[in-house]
Amino acid sequence: MHLKSFAQRNIKNDYICDLANLCFETIPAVLGTVGKIKNPYPNVDAFSGALLQHYGMKEYEFYTAVFGVSRALGVLANGIWARIFGLPIERPNSIDMTFIEKLGQTEKKE
Repeated sequence: MHLKSFAQRNIKNDYICDLANLCFETIPAVLGTVGKIKNPYPNVDAFSGALLQHYGMKEYEFYTAVFGVSRALGVLANGIWARIFGLPIERPNSIDMTFIEKLGQTEKKE
């Protein structure tokens, strides 16, 4: 479930959540006029802080830790399901600076 839709259904008259929703509605249209931006929409964590504050978490220095733990739990759940279905362990490809430099050169040409 997307955090924005959760907030719209369950939270009414909250200044911070209303502001986050307004940002979702306004910013993509403004950034879309620039032309160079492929995806002008906020990322998945854009509503997280508003929801944490709404539900009483005022210790802002822990927000990043909460985001990290939630991501880690998602990766853990994915790994468990992969083991249940007998899927192979997936490892990301390694890249080096040469690859990154070549990637940057091809983007400049386009």
